[in-house]
Amino acid sequence: MFLKAESFLLMQRRIVYHIAFWIAYVLFKSYLNFESLQYSMPKENVFYLFFLAVGIQSSYLPIKIPLVYTVFYITSQFLSKNWGVIKTVFITLLTFLVSIVAFLKVSGLIQQYVLKRSMENENYFTLASFLYAFFLLSFTCGIALALKLIRQNIQARETAQEMAQKRLETELKFLKAQTNPHFLFNTLNNIYGLARKKSDDTAEVVMKLSKLLRFMLYETNKPYIPIEEELRVIQDYIELERIRYNQRLKVDFNTTIDDLHEPIAPLILLPFVENAFKHGASETIHESYISIRLQLQKSNLYFSVENSRTDDNQSEITEKIGLSNVRRQLELMYPGHQLNIENKNTAFKIVLELNLNSHAKI
Repeated sequence: MFLKAESFLLMQRRIVYHIAFWIAYVLFKSYLNFESLQYSMPKENVFYLFFLAVGIQSSYLPIKIPLVYTVFYITSQFLSKNWGVIKTVFITLLTFLVSIVAFLKVSGLIQQYVLKRSMENENYFTLASFLYAFFLLSFTCGIALALKLIRQNIQARETAQEMAQKRLETELKFLKAQTNPHFLFNTLNNIYGLARKKSDDTAEVVMKLSKLLRFMLYETNKPYIPIEEELRVIQDYIELERIRYNQRLKVDFNTTIDDLHEPIAPLILLPFVENAFKHGASETIHESYISIRLQLQKSNLYFSVENSRTDDNQSEITEKIGLSNVRRQLELMYPGHQLNIENKNTAFKIVLELNLNSHAKI
């Protein structure tokens, strides 16, 4: 039902465009014909001459309209390769021949009965008349066909852009759908470890996790959220991890923000923090640190996450689901961003710089 209504609206729009074209064409031709009528009929009223010109040009429409739409049909058959060159040329010439004869006949009737000119010794069916009529009709068809091809080209570009945008939207939703379960899986592992130790902090961790899950269920479907909410989620996650690592881990989280309501894509920063805990603190039994720094000034965001490394985790850190997904999300949402990864012997650091106003429209 919806598709039928949309098709009906598109058809109505096309009809309006075509009617507008023919009205504009008649007025344009009437304006060109108006001066010649003034010259041949100088005593007549100006308004009368203009409406006379409109009437004369309108009388040619029963010839020009079928010709134009026949040329449209011939062109579409040729471009879709349903007709060959010979068939296309033959039918085009035949169509123009019939139209030219009809055009010359109508011109003669207009000269005789509208303009009151004697046609006894006049012969409109001459080579010069045929060429003149062919030029006028070709001009009309050329304008109409050019406008049609331009409109089709614009529609094709709009359709391609719409399809590309839908593909990006689908990919972004898929990436988010992967990131959320990945984050939940890691957090549940933390709770499982505390439960096995029969830690008194288990209940508090579950409560903090419920807050994070509520955020993921209701906020991550939005294209953008205030950065204040993203910070709150990061802080809740840090508190959750602090309970797990206790005194073995030192976490510094410093922020300098000039506008807490600045919009940002949800969960675009948290995966970097999660990565630091997973590949930093969780892979060493020694004391470790995580340093997080966030600066936001005039929509320019600087975000760095650095975690310590020891001899126990010197192997190359590979990108897991969370980090690789957020990298791709940044490419889609903030194409002008800069993401640098420093993999040192004693530390692993991620630095993200982007302009929050440069987000793509997806």
